[in-house]
Order: sequence, then structure tokens, then C-alpha cells
Amino acid sequence: MASTASRWLRPEVYPLFAATGVAVGICAFSLVRHICINPEVRVNKEGRAAGVLENFSEGERYAEHSLRKFVRNKAPEIMPSVNAFFTNPK
Repeated sequence: MASTASRWLRPEVYPLFAATGVAVGICAFSLVRHICINPEVRVNKEGRAAGVLENFSEGERYAEHSLRKFVRNKAPEIMPSVNAFFTNPK
């Protein structure tokens, strides 16, 4: 046990733990989002018995979330000032 702990709990391994933690966090967020608020997923028995619902407003609310509304009219650039500097010479 001591050799395993000394092998994996070194400062060089911390970035690996951080990257794995971020990936697990993103997966957990996606899973919870889809299970809890996706209109096509029904967890309880009554919801599954309802069959296919034609509820387009709920589906549109799910698809058009606040992040998508925020970036809709933005330019698809990561660093617009750097792009403008190199594309518009003086």
C-alpha cells in the first residue's frame, strides 16, 4: 500500500488527476442535465406510459438554453482583437 501511494501521490501526477476530474465533472453534468430536464427522457412510470408527447415548446426551451442565446450573434472568434490586428494592417 505504501509503494502504491508513493507512486501515485506525487506532484507530477496532480495534472492528470485534475484533467480526469474535469472530464468526470463534464460527464456528470451532461448526464444530470439530460436525465433531469430533457423532455424526451421519462424516468418515472407514469411519464413512460404517456407515450410520445407533442410538446414543442418544452423541447425548444431545452434546445435554446441561455449559453446558446448568448453566443448566437457573436463572431466565431476566440481572440477577436488578435485576429483584427493581423487581418487589418495599418
